[in-house]
Amino acid sequence: MVTEKLKVETREEIGKNKVNKIRKAEYIPGVIYGKDQNTYHVKIKENEFYKTLRKFGRSSMLNLDLDGETVPVIIKEIQSDVINNKVVHVDFQKLVMTEKIKMNIPINLIGKDNIKIQPSMVVQQLDEIEIECLPGDIPEVIEGDVSNIDFKTPLLVKNLNIFGNEKITILKNENDAVAILVEPSRYTEEEPAETTEETPEETAEDEKE
Repeated sequence: MVTEKLKVETREEIGKNKVNKIRKAEYIPGVIYGKDQNTYHVKIKENEFYKTLRKFGRSSMLNLDLDGETVPVIIKEIQSDVINNKVVHVDFQKLVMTEKIKMNIPINLIGKDNIKIQPSMVVQQLDEIEIECLPGDIPEVIEGDVSNIDFKTPLLVKNLNIFGNEKITILKNENDAVAILVEPSRYTEEEPAETTEETPEETAEDEKE
């Protein structure tokens, strides 16, 4: 469980023009919300947020220091500028430590250098997986070892390191493939589909732009 705290400050500045001034002062505007709880408008120092993000990633539980109060949260959404890729707004979801939460966690493949069948190529078919657990049981990492897979034996959900953990419910069929091994000559990488940016709505919303 995360023990370090990310300091955030309450803010009075609401709306696009005012939060632009926050960004110029090297702060990131954000909100903290939760089911049946108040919404807090906050700001975070850019460098502190980036340091926390690099260390813990987007899927870990975080402890925020909000005016001296410890607030357990997860990052629900990060909005970035499409030109310079800087974070311009963060949504935090406040957690109740006694209530289970559903969330998607990235899957990290390990053992690629130990695959005995060569030449070959690992194709990851499942990049993340949805789980349900108490906030304190959110795994730091989900790993799948591909060192023993072959052309007929894929890595399955039931081969992941969290499978069998009684504190974590995996919301995916245990026999679904996470990664397969293919011959390079038979694999043609598809072009990524074009995506369009949606214009965010405002509440905490037009201030994100």
